Amino acid sequence: MTTTARAQGATVWLTGLPSAGKTTIARLLGERLKAEGHRVEVLDGDEIRRFLSAGLGFSRADRNTNVQRIGLVSEVLARNGVLSVVPVIAPYADSREAVRKRHEASSTPYIEVHVATPVEVCSERDVKGLYARQAAGQLRGLTGVDDPYEPPADPDLVLPTQLQTPPESADAVHAVLAERGLV
Repeated sequence: MTTTARAQGATVWLTGLPSAGKTTIARLLGERLKAEGHRVEVLDGDEIRRFLSAGLGFSRADRNTNVQRIGLVSEVLARNGVLSVVPVIAPYADSREAVRKRHEASSTPYIEVHVATPVEVCSERDVKGLYARQAAGQLRGLTGVDDPYEPPADPDLVLPTQLQTPPESADAVHAVLAERGLV
């Protein structure tokens, strides 16, 4: 890494409903950034919940704690020159705002991306079978169905994934990073 911009970290926070395409986009973006020579970490929400937030449930308080833990790890990585890509539901606006403020307090770039896939499309994709389990009465508290999802009021980027491919979505995020001089 020879330039300050290339060594600067940032957090790319992808928020949206389950099966919206967050992880797919994050992995594609991460692969591209690594191929370009950047230091990158993809902090997958499911993996973080399994390890860093093991034991937490899905109450509002537990979801907030999970988001704050991911936000802390992401901010520390980004503050230290890593491009941190975070695909996580993060359903509540106040939780996401706290993460943004943590980044602002350390002057660490933060890009919020709303993966704005309609719930009907997410239900059709149903990557983990959550929507089917909810419809069968085997699951309660599914974000966007019987538990709220508060869409970002003013995200840096909105990705309508039902209208574009995952590579097109990853390219759009990359373009924002480039516009801000982060890649």
